[in-house]
Amino acid sequence: MALADTNSLFELLRNGDRGALARAITLIESTQLKDRSAAADLISLAMPLSGKGIRIGITGIPGVGKSTLINSLGAQAIAAGHRVAVLATDPSSTRSGGSILGDKTRMEDLSRSEQAFIRPTPSSGHLGGMARMARETIVLCEAAGYDMILLETVGVGQSELEVDQMTDLNLLLMIPGAGDELQGIKRGIMESADVIVLTKTSDSKKEQLNAAQSALANAIPFLPMRESGRQPKVLLTDALAGNGITELMDHVLELHSTDRNNGHLTKRRQDQNVHWMQHAFREGLLEFVQQDPEFAKAEMDLRARVRDGAIGPFQAANVLLEKIRKGDVPLP
Repeated sequence: MALADTNSLFELLRNGDRGALARAITLIESTQLKDRSAAADLISLAMPLSGKGIRIGITGIPGVGKSTLINSLGAQAIAAGHRVAVLATDPSSTRSGGSILGDKTRMEDLSRSEQAFIRPTPSSGHLGGMARMARETIVLCEAAGYDMILLETVGVGQSELEVDQMTDLNLLLMIPGAGDELQGIKRGIMESADVIVLTKTSDSKKEQLNAAQSALANAIPFLPMRESGRQPKVLLTDALAGNGITELMDHVLELHSTDRNNGHLTKRRQDQNVHWMQHAFREGLLEFVQQDPEFAKAEMDLRARVRDGAIGPFQAANVLLEKIRKGDVPLP
């Protein structure tokens, strides 16, 4: 893409053109080398216009109601004057790489709103619960005028901690009686939660709801403090019935305002920027060395030897690292 085309795309994007935003995201998600320069230029143009939105992560096990809650939360935010972007990550097949991308169908209110933008993206094997270019997509959405970004994780387990490096606040969704209260405590994902949301509470028996609240109330004091100096509060919701959504929105906005006013939000985003610099460097370094023909051949040869048992995996990795240390991979 020529520089003039990139500039034209950016001008459409910054004026709120949803089609341009979708094309811009497709560009930065491209794995084609020919798109790399244009994608970098686009992010550079968008960066000065980003950073003004509220970034909220939403995670939880499959079936907890993430998409349904996002639909209700986003609709209420739009009614209050916000423009909402939803970045939903769907699990990809480990065999075909395909993904259903069905989240949008569960967000009927947002799908019909001109003030909402929904982008379902396959995880494509990327670990951590978020799509590979989610951080850059946030920048583009904010540059396009969306001031509330809702990030929905894959929801396939308890290791979805990467969202904590992209957001201002994280909501951990749980279902009373599902047993995930203790699972979350055991695996540590609760340590990255700013708010714990019990969902589908209208469908829960009173004893299940009381047991869940009691288990969480007993566990939360043992969690380490978040960087904000807080521990998560437990809120009850039922998105389909419309219960608890207003209280949840008010609590999130209050936390965000507090963090902005006391300087915590600025520090958090600075730390996140450093994290993503390191992340981008590691990815770029790996991609760079793998593009060198001699290095790629050496790696393929070592793969065959590891598969045959002629060399151990750690020894093979050290051989490749030694090639880099000795400068066998030419600099650009």
